Amino acid sequence: MNKDAMQEEFYELSYYTLAHSDPAFIHQHVVDAFTAQTADRDTKPIAIAFALIGLCLYLEKNYTGKQVQLAHMALARHKREWPKFDLPESRGEITVGDVLSEPAGSMRDAKIREWCGSVWEAYSGSRQQVLDLISKLTTAR
Repeated sequence: MNKDAMQEEFYELSYYTLAHSDPAFIHQHVVDAFTAQTADRDTKPIAIAFALIGLCLYLEKNYTGKQVQLAHMALARHKREWPKFDLPESRGEITVGDVLSEPAGSMRDAKIREWCGSVWEAYSGSRQQVLDLISKLTTAR
């Protein structure tokens, strides 16, 4: 699938998540998964770092999307050079299109978590780098 088509699917899913009544703000997870899955050599290091931090906090620390968003805001206050991450060739088996193929509601919401897990697993080689970054930034506050 070409990048424009994937972007259109992302917009469609964003419409769903931004209109979602759950105060947990699942839209943040969609943004993080999509950013990490579609990153390329032109993607800014801060975008990849924030996406991976968001996925880690969600999947390993059970942060809600709102909590991830607040963590991103706190991290953005750190003026620093953000590390570069290796971009795995495969970025997960599940795509935004797979999420959209699920009916709106609990099934689609569960697929969003599954998608995030798929993308996070694809970046497993960067897991320790992400955990170290989170630890370093949270102790530097």
